[in-house]
Amino acid sequence: MSAILEITGLRKSYADGFEALKGVDLEIRKGEIVALLGPNGAGKTTLISTVCGITTATSGDVKVGGHCTLRDYRAARSMIGLVPQEINLEPFEKVINTVRFSRGLFGKPRNDGAIERILRQLSLWDKRNNQIRALSGGMKRRVLIAKALSHEPQLLFLDEPTAGVDVELRKDMWEIVEGLKAAGVTIVLTTHYIEEAEAIADRVGVIARGEMLLIEDKGALMARMGQKQLDVQLSAPLETVPEALAGYDLVLGSDGHTLTYSYDTRAERTGITKLLQDVSRAGLVLRDVVTRQSSLEDIFVDLVHRDEEEETP
Repeated sequence: MSAILEITGLRKSYADGFEALKGVDLEIRKGEIVALLGPNGAGKTTLISTVCGITTATSGDVKVGGHCTLRDYRAARSMIGLVPQEINLEPFEKVINTVRFSRGLFGKPRNDGAIERILRQLSLWDKRNNQIRALSGGMKRRVLIAKALSHEPQLLFLDEPTAGVDVELRKDMWEIVEGLKAAGVTIVLTTHYIEEAEAIADRVGVIARGEMLLIEDKGALMARMGQKQLDVQLSAPLETVPEALAGYDLVLGSDGHTLTYSYDTRAERTGITKLLQDVSRAGLVLRDVVTRQSSLEDIFVDLVHRDEEEETP
């Protein structure tokens, strides 16, 4: 599948010497959803702002649909839609006029059919004549998306699209994103909600300290870096892990009833069979055995923590 976004050696530094981006390389394929994860100050918003032309890079190249964002910026930016994190809308304007105006800013001719299709897709058609100030916070976020889609871009950036919204509305937004993907829009979103990336992304990128730590298919990432945990639930509580089981690096639960064993699913042998035999030999009575897969959040925290340790002199 061809790339719609190509970023090569992108750097952004400021007069005080701070480097927000440190040689970022990133390629986004047409039709996929990519989630960018990273702690506050990692460079997520700077990266998006640079691609969208809001911030000027210190060095590096950015191409959208083969168009350089500097030398052929009009063609490049016409392919981009941006939904910012902040809700900044004219409160007394009608929804439909707000979206029409955004389309006009890109030099697109009036197309009532296209505007209606976008508003219906976002469940805004019934509110098209409402003033912005009369809308709920969730509906205002939908208007931001409608504005970003008004000129029919091929690449949509969502900067923290569900920040500050409740769980139910967040899931509604996930459905909207899936619908946009089905319509052929490529989507890049930044998020603090790991479950958001786990639920809707095709690929996951982790950025920290202005550097891309990785960009990988979500499933492959979880299979490669995820671990499984085996919870051995006991009938009687323990105060400490028995000496006979010391070699397994077990973690005893706070209630004393659970021993947790972590293992790599890619290993030739997991050691589970021998562990359970040794548990029995130690005179412990099993109540149940449960396995759990590491989540994307576990992987993210481990990556960022590892990067911070490497940065520490």
